[in-house]
Amino acid sequence: MTDARLLIPAAQYLRMSTEHQQYSFENQSAVIQKYAESHGFEVVRTYPDAAKRGVVLRNRTGLQQLLHDVVAGTAEYKTILVYDVSRWGRFQDIDESAHYEFLCKSAGVPVHYCAETFANDGSLPSSIMKALKRTMAGEYSRELGVKVIAGQKRLAELGFKQGGIPGYGFRRFLVSENRTPKQLLANGELKSIATDRVILVPGPASEVEEVREMFRKFTVERLSFKAIASDLNQRGVPSVKNRRWTHSVVASLLSHPKYVGCNVFNRTSMRLGTAPVNVPASDWVICPGAHESIVDTKTFALAQEISAGRTVRRTNEQLLQKLRSLLVAKGKISNKIIDRCAEMPSARTYWYRFGGLRRASELIGYDMRKSGRKSDVEMLQHLRSLLASHGRLSKPIIDEAPRLVSSHKFRWRFGRLDRAYELIGYDWKKDLSKAKRENIKVPNR
Repeated sequence: MTDARLLIPAAQYLRMSTEHQQYSFENQSAVIQKYAESHGFEVVRTYPDAAKRGVVLRNRTGLQQLLHDVVAGTAEYKTILVYDVSRWGRFQDIDESAHYEFLCKSAGVPVHYCAETFANDGSLPSSIMKALKRTMAGEYSRELGVKVIAGQKRLAELGFKQGGIPGYGFRRFLVSENRTPKQLLANGELKSIATDRVILVPGPASEVEEVREMFRKFTVERLSFKAIASDLNQRGVPSVKNRRWTHSVVASLLSHPKYVGCNVFNRTSMRLGTAPVNVPASDWVICPGAHESIVDTKTFALAQEISAGRTVRRTNEQLLQKLRSLLVAKGKISNKIIDRCAEMPSARTYWYRFGGLRRASELIGYDMRKSGRKSDVEMLQHLRSLLASHGRLSKPIIDEAPRLVSSHKFRWRFGRLDRAYELIGYDWKKDLSKAKRENIKVPNR
């Protein structure tokens, strides 16, 4: 038997999407364990990513944590074992996959692909095979995406909804493949049978009436999007997910063809993990009469005519000039600031006209990426001020403070909220112990 003291500690990275049973965690672990035993490794740490696609890094917490531990030098292992190249990632740019592997290798923690026929030893043949495998992995995702979108378009043409929330005034209803009614789907509830389909049906009578009233106010009373949103908020009418109504939300509702019974698909695209982009109307998939309408076609057409007229009257330079004036008045620009200003066009208008608010801001010499970003020193000083004024710190105290530095931002910047406490010399555990002794209820730290 091999002496356990001589075994090299290793970490295993497991990723499983929903594509094949061969990539189950059990199958990957079995192959990795066999490889480890035959090469003198001992698995001491596992990084799993369950039901995660391999095309982007941002949603793969397991791989992110692995890279963090390796680069930070806190890893207790000397190598990384992965089932094959595709489990490491199906990145569309093979250089991205190579970059993450290089980070590990340069930190002294090489990557081994246990199910591949070549050794990842840096030799010319293995480098060529690895580059080929990376290309094949990325191409697999691209081809699969083409097939999926083609299938979604076909079903959308038949009037079936393809994912996403139903929108205000509608609910999702489950039907069989031949449209036999089954049940109403609650928020977040998914179908359990692959051949079942989803259609839209009118929601609660109160929501349906509010939708019709919005169209009436826009087409008859000629109220602006902002005026309609303000009225809804004043009356306490909740938007989707109980959020506040904004200029953009109202504008989107009044322009969506689903309110006249059309099933619409492919208005935006986020293929292969890319940022969402607007698709030209000529490429939309539209199925008229797919479900019951809430407003009549005449009213809807009039709303589109009025909306188009209000936007078309302003030139690009006029829109940019309004943005310059707002920047001078407010000192910064954001979607929320624009939508709350009654004299401004909506942030949605800048999105459609310039391809995004950031692009429009660049045209007037303003960099949104650098706006409002506080340094670590400024954030910690804000925390010290809160401690001085309240005598203690907690998540509610931070979130309720007037300066817009939330507890989430502290966790994002410093890793943990208590880490930020440590940097300003605040012992939250001591305050917590004192509160427990005195039987005082303390909010979430």
